[in-house]
Amino acid sequence: RGPRMESLPEAVLIRILASIPAVDLVLVCRLVCCQWKNLVDGASLWILKCQQEGLTGAESEEDAENWQNFYFLSKKKRNLIKNPCGEEDFQDWGEVENGGDGWKIEELPGDFGKEFPSEEVHKYFVTSYEWCRKSQVIDLRAEGYWDELMDTTQPKVVVKDWYAGRSDAGCLYELCVKLLSENEDVLAEYKSDTIAIPQDNDADWTEISHTFSNYGPGVRFVRFEHGGQDTLFWKGWYGVRVTNSSVTVEP
Repeated sequence: RGPRMESLPEAVLIRILASIPAVDLVLVCRLVCCQWKNLVDGASLWILKCQQEGLTGAESEEDAENWQNFYFLSKKKRNLIKNPCGEEDFQDWGEVENGGDGWKIEELPGDFGKEFPSEEVHKYFVTSYEWCRKSQVIDLRAEGYWDELMDTTQPKVVVKDWYAGRSDAGCLYELCVKLLSENEDVLAEYKSDTIAIPQDNDADWTEISHTFSNYGPGVRFVRFEHGGQDTLFWKGWYGVRVTNSSVTVEP
């Protein structure tokens, strides 16, 4: 008979446990015995899993909760905005305002425009001669971010958007993002200034970003809204262009 598991050195047992999927560690392995529970609840196991899977950037302090949450948040990190570049027409976007000739999707670089900094982006949404706004609501629980994680850890919610004007027309741009409770009460909000791009601009794409942190317990939804218009009131689609919007939940 070989040696029993409990007789193995702790360092060896941690290496064995680190090869098991993280969800099984939490839901199954920590229930086996007190020793396994202590190892799964400790920092060393999650530090090793982070190292093995190339997840770097965690805080240096060996706090068990920090490292376990860092692992799960890093593995889950992705853009929660669906259809950010108009590849699926207007799917997943709700029109809040559709002024002038309304929203339109165009291919990059567009008339009097420039290519996007990333070759992966091929399309953009463009506004008209009256205010056009569209929004998307993200259900954090449905995306796998459980209530206790949002309430206790309060991971960063990072919001980014890209906007540009045509070089032959002036335009306006706005971004508004809200963190909402279960009942959709506003718990935190970011609203940009109304950004004015003059006529005869360089048509460069500009990134705008904001990071929510220490926002308190109760956040269950993120509401992302952006939009704009042109300032010359030309019929058609001469207003601000937006694309590659993103919302990510990060350690």
